[in-house]
Amino acid sequence: MTVTLFTLGSTYSYGQGCSDAGFCTINSLKPNYTDSSKNVNNQFKIGAFYGKADNSISVYGSYLEYNRQLTKKFGIDVKLTTLAQNGNGISVFGLSDIFANANYMASEKLKFTLGAKIPLSKANKTSNNLPLPMDYQSSLGTFDLIFGIGYEIKKIQIVAAIQQPLTQNDNQFIAANYPIDSKLRAFQSTNKFERSGDVLLRVSYPINVNSKLKLTPSILPIYHLTNDKYTDEFNVKKEINGSQGLTLNGNVYLDYELDSKNIIQLSVGMPFIVRDARPDGLTRSFIANLEYRIKF
Repeated sequence: MTVTLFTLGSTYSYGQGCSDAGFCTINSLKPNYTDSSKNVNNQFKIGAFYGKADNSISVYGSYLEYNRQLTKKFGIDVKLTTLAQNGNGISVFGLSDIFANANYMASEKLKFTLGAKIPLSKANKTSNNLPLPMDYQSSLGTFDLIFGIGYEIKKIQIVAAIQQPLTQNDNQFIAANYPIDSKLRAFQSTNKFERSGDVLLRVSYPINVNSKLKLTPSILPIYHLTNDKYTDEFNVKKEINGSQGLTLNGNVYLDYELDSKNIIQLSVGMPFIVRDARPDGLTRSFIANLEYRIKF
């Protein structure tokens, strides 16, 4: 099964495994959230992922996450993420973001999430005293508001969410400032970058393979609400045509229960439809994530 999932992911050469401005990997907006919060007050996760990005860049990341169920209806999540990129002779690593959100279970089938993405970087990394493009930044550098709602119809799990930046970052990359022979001249300029928000709709269907193994296919359309903007070398603000629009992703989750408290999850994401322009550096041809979680 694992080999099959990786083979499927590697057949796509462009696109995104997730948006990923971050909200599609929040615990309460992922499939099987009710399972993970049932009959347990605490949950700790550690995970790592690998993906292929545009412009011959490989990405690696990790995260730590803590979930706390305060009452039968209220819970909180806190997640810390990191990101590394390697390609074109450039290797960078940094802390990314903190995600903090509160969850309310209105019923066994209806849940609400309200949270924020808090950046740990201003997306202003440099190389040889020149600003790097967003493709080499560990965070979008924006403070974002996140709101989501989830509903279950029989076994079908449906989630809708919005992630809206309330601030912008300090990126100053202008491709024309690089030498004519530099590969970075092919990257989209993102000086004074203004990023739009995203909305998503996730539909998932869990399948119990046996008492310990669960397979959950998921379809994940994400719509970028308006074109992003930047300021060029002549101090003229411009729209990035084609950055608005739909990204349609497929995800597969494979959960293996070691025992009642310990679970390993493998997930793979791949694209079917992508936006024409993705200046935020989030493009992934595929992304694979391995996670261990313990309940206590």
